[in-house]
Amino acid sequence: MINRFCRMPLWECNEDLVRVAQGEKPADLVIRHANLVSVTTHEILPDTDIAVACGRVAYLGLGEHTAEHCIGPDTLVVDASGLYAAPGLMDSHIHVESAMIGVAEYARAVVPHGTTGIFCDPHEVGNVAGMPGVRAMFEDARRVPLKAMMTPPSCVPAVTGVEDTGAEVTAADIADSMTWDNVVALGEMMNFPGILAGEQNTLDEVRETLRADRVITGHFPSPDRDRGLSAYVASGISSCHESGSFDEVLAKLRMGMWVQLRQGSAWLNLPGYLPQLVASGVDTRHCLLCSDDNHPHTLVDEGHMDRILRECVHLGLDPVTALQMATINCAEYFGLGNDMGSVTPGKCADIVLLDDLEGFFARKVFIDGELVAEDGRACFEVEPYAWPDFMTHTMNLGLTPTPETFRIPVDLPDGTARVRSMAIEPGDTITRNAVVEVPVAGGALQADPAHDVLKVAVFDRHHGAAGTHAFGFVTGFGIHGALAQTVSHDAHNLLVMGDNDEDMALAARTLAECGGGEVAVADGKVLALVELPVCGLMSTERVEVVAEKVAAARRAWEQMGCTMPSPFMTMGVMSLACVPELRLTNRGYVNCLTFEMEPLLAE
Repeated sequence: MINRFCRMPLWECNEDLVRVAQGEKPADLVIRHANLVSVTTHEILPDTDIAVACGRVAYLGLGEHTAEHCIGPDTLVVDASGLYAAPGLMDSHIHVESAMIGVAEYARAVVPHGTTGIFCDPHEVGNVAGMPGVRAMFEDARRVPLKAMMTPPSCVPAVTGVEDTGAEVTAADIADSMTWDNVVALGEMMNFPGILAGEQNTLDEVRETLRADRVITGHFPSPDRDRGLSAYVASGISSCHESGSFDEVLAKLRMGMWVQLRQGSAWLNLPGYLPQLVASGVDTRHCLLCSDDNHPHTLVDEGHMDRILRECVHLGLDPVTALQMATINCAEYFGLGNDMGSVTPGKCADIVLLDDLEGFFARKVFIDGELVAEDGRACFEVEPYAWPDFMTHTMNLGLTPTPETFRIPVDLPDGTARVRSMAIEPGDTITRNAVVEVPVAGGALQADPAHDVLKVAVFDRHHGAAGTHAFGFVTGFGIHGALAQTVSHDAHNLLVMGDNDEDMALAARTLAECGGGEVAVADGKVLALVELPVCGLMSTERVEVVAEKVAAARRAWEQMGCTMPSPFMTMGVMSLACVPELRLTNRGYVNCLTFEMEPLLAE
C-alpha cells in the first residue's frame, strides 16, 4: 500500500537519507542520549542517537556510535538524557465522534499524550450524513499533523431491516472510498449476521476492500467460536475489538485474527482478559490496543493511548510489549509497517520522548520530525471548522414532543403487565434480555422507578413526519427524571429515557431545539445540557469546554441517582442492534441473538 501520511515518500528522499547517515549532509534533527525502545527486538537501547531528515529517521547511533557526524550548523539538537524514545503511539480503532469533537480538535487533545496516528471509523457521522459527511470529517483532519488514517464505515445501517438511519452506505460507495488518499482499511464489519447469511451488499463491501488490497476490521461479539467465527474470518475480516473474555481473545488469535484489546471510557475490557493473556504466555504479535470510544472528559483528565499503556502495565503486561501493541503491531496489521511503527532508519520520524515506562508522560512529541507537542501541550492551534449546512441541521422529528407522546397504550386492565426490558451492566456493551413487571394504569404501561424500571423511547430523527418511534423499558440506571441524547448508536436517532412523561417530553424538546446532544432533566428543570449541533454528535467548541459540560452532565446523573461510569455512553448503546442481547430501535425491540423483532409485552 502506498502510504500517503508521511511528509515525504521514501522514494523521493532515500538519497538524502543515505547522505545524512554517512555524514555527507547534515540532519534536520538529532535526538541525543535517549533510551530507545526497540519494538523490533523488544529491547531498551541506552544512550542512543537518532538523526532525522526529510521527516524520516536517517541514522541510529547505537552503543559507542553517535550521530555527531550528522550535526550541522542548522541541525536542531535535542538532549533526551534520561528519557525514553518510543515510536509514536497509534490507536488501532477509534470513533472520533464519541469525543463529541471533530478530528482536528481531537488531534489537539491527543497528540500531547504521545498519539501520532489514529485509525478512525467515522461510522457515527456516516449514519447521519452518509459519505459526504465522512468526506467533510477528513477535510477537517487535513488541517493538523495527527495522522488520521480512515476506515470508511461498512455498516450503515449496522443491521438491515431493524432501524432507520439518515443515510446508507453501499458496496459502490466503499469501492469509491478505496480510491481516497486517506483510506487504509474498511471500518468495523458489525453486520456479522449479514456475512454469515451471505447478504450481497455486505459481502460486496468486503470484496471491494480486498480488491483494493486493504484489510477489513471486524466486530464479532457472537458466542459462536466454531463455524460462525471460522466463516467470519474466512470472508476476509481480519481483526476484532469486541472481545469480552480471555477465551474469546484466544479463540480469535487461534483463528489468525488480530485482536484489538480495548480500554475506552465505558468499555473497560482490559481487566477482564489481559492478566490471563499475560499469564498464558501466548504470542502477542497479533494483539493491538484501541480505545474505540472516548468521552471528552477522559481525554482531558486521563489521556489517550498513554492511559491505556498505564493500565496495561498495571495489569502485569511488560511495558515494551504494551508499546509494541500500540506501535509496530498496529502499523504492520494495516500494511503501513514499511513506513511507521518503529524508530528505525527509513521510517517516519514519529517519535515520543517519555519520562518513563510506567506513567508514559510525553515530554516531546514529533510527527515526521516536527515538534508537535511539548510537556503536555500541543504546539499547533486549531481554528473552528466551517461544517457544511447539511451536517448542522439534522434534527427532523416531524413532531413536537409532549407528555402524551410518551404514553404507551395497552389493551389491559389496571394492574401489572409483564414486559421485556433491557438489563444494563455497567462498563459493558452487553444488555440482557429480561422480563419485568410494570404497572398498568388508565390503559397505559407505566415506569416503575421504585424497582428501577424506566421507560425508553427511540424516535427516528432523520425522516420527519414519515418517521416512526418505539417504546421499551430498561433497568440498571436508577434515576429520577429523564435523560435524552442523539448519540445513540448506530442510527443516532433520538433516545429518551425516564420515569415520567413530563420530564421525557422536556428532554426531547430541548434536544430538538438545539440541534441534538445530551440532556438531563428532573422535575421540570434542565439540569445539564451538552449541545452537539454537528450531526447531533459533535460540538464546535474546544474539547476542554465540552469536557466541562459533560462533567456537569455526569454530576446531574449522580444527582438523579445514577452511579455507573460513563452513563451517557452506556445509554448510547441501547439502540446498538448488533450486540447481544436485546436492543431498542425506532422500529421496536431487536433480539440480537436471533436478529428478529420482539414484542414489548412478554408472554
